[in-house]
Amino acid sequence: MITRQQAKSTEAKTFHPLARFVTKEAIALLLNREPEEIYRIDCWRHVIHVVGKGISRFVSYADLPPVLGVEPPTQADICRWRKRCAVQKQKHAPQFWVDFYVQKFMQVVAFDDLVALGKLISKIKQVFSSEALQTLRNAYLSAKYVLQEF
Repeated sequence: MITRQQAKSTEAKTFHPLARFVTKEAIALLLNREPEEIYRIDCWRHVIHVVGKGISRFVSYADLPPVLGVEPPTQADICRWRKRCAVQKQKHAPQFWVDFYVQKFMQVVAFDDLVALGKLISKIKQVFSSEALQTLRNAYLSAKYVLQEF
């Protein structure tokens, strides 16, 4: 369950622009947990509060990769991810992102979804290292082969 905290005042609360990319699967992979072990995800204004089996953690919105099914990432979103990488003293997106997308490629059941996922990654390719991009290309080709042959 992904929830948003209710505003205590009469003013509408502004949520983080990256909140649209919050998924239980991404958070579970980030925290090395199974999705069933996560009981609650609260999207607060600046952070995500995750409650699960034996954990209560705060996660940054910028730690999570973009997903399909919501508004695509903007240049401002890419700037937020790059800033998060700089804060963590990294030049590129973490390995978790690569693992997440490889997992998504292997779960694809329709060719249109595969193409859409490929387009999403090509839109944000500047946040990945060249090695990560090669890994993602290989996963894409592997998933494409599986869809075409079976």
